[in-house]
Amino acid sequence: GTTDDPVDTLEWHKAIAEDDSIDVVVLPSFRPDKAVNIDKPGFAEYIGKLGEAAQIEIRSVDDVKAALSKRLDYFCEMGCRATDHGLDYIVFEPASDEEVEKIFQKVLGGEEISQLEADKYKTAIMLHLGREIARHGIVMQLHYGAQRNTNTKMYNLLGPDSGFDCISTKDCSAALTRFLNKLDMENALPKTIIYSLNPHDNELIDTIIGCFQDSSAVSKIQHGCAWWFNDHKTGIREHLTSLANLGYLAGFVGMLTDSRSFLSYTRHEYFRRILCDLLGSWVENGEYPQDYDTLGEIVSDISYYNAKNYFGFE
Repeated sequence: GTTDDPVDTLEWHKAIAEDDSIDVVVLPSFRPDKAVNIDKPGFAEYIGKLGEAAQIEIRSVDDVKAALSKRLDYFCEMGCRATDHGLDYIVFEPASDEEVEKIFQKVLGGEEISQLEADKYKTAIMLHLGREIARHGIVMQLHYGAQRNTNTKMYNLLGPDSGFDCISTKDCSAALTRFLNKLDMENALPKTIIYSLNPHDNELIDTIIGCFQDSSAVSKIQHGCAWWFNDHKTGIREHLTSLANLGYLAGFVGMLTDSRSFLSYTRHEYFRRILCDLLGSWVENGEYPQDYDTLGEIVSDISYYNAKNYFGFE
């Protein structure tokens, strides 16, 4: 699964799918951050590109929603199984349609907006996306907790995403529960994976996911794996231990691959070894039965089958 912007043509996904000599399945994932981040530079220009991709002249927030829905429809036709949303923090600031529209028009007109106004627009778009993701029956991934571009000198020299990000400590507990609850009340809460860059959120997330499970999927709401600054031995063990203490470890979908580099694929083997070592230590300590059939099933599921079933891979 690749990570792709809504304006991407997916031409190479199509070419790979049609090439009989390639037996690897490559599916797109929908990452609409640029349409959500109304407070980031280049937003108005990006909205123009989104309109071109969707063949919709975007003049209003409803047009933005329609364009995103149309592009998500196309992504799902191409086999998309998940969306990915990179948020500085979880937003939930509900506002009327009229207020959100005024905020959108201010930005298109070149005016500045407050952070509260930006969060109101983001909330409206994220709720719309959540409903659309549920309609398609795919997975919504939310990852947050990064403090980005902290070094202005290096940002000016090298630009964004050049190694000067760190962990944020912003409390997102109320916003996260209210966001999930709003969708759940509408029967529009999709399968959701929640990742925080801050390891202090482990227990928080593991209690929140327990509030919104239902019988539509095994571990429908997931605590995503330790990532970025946390995908090391200590971070992975702490994540798995928290999930085992407060949630359902056997239903976990396992490690992801942030595959900007092929070298990152090795983290799956690293993760599996840490998982097996942790389970083995619990058995040795008498904290888990020495039942090798069940242990083997848990490891196989977390390493492979849970993700296969959760995302609907054939």
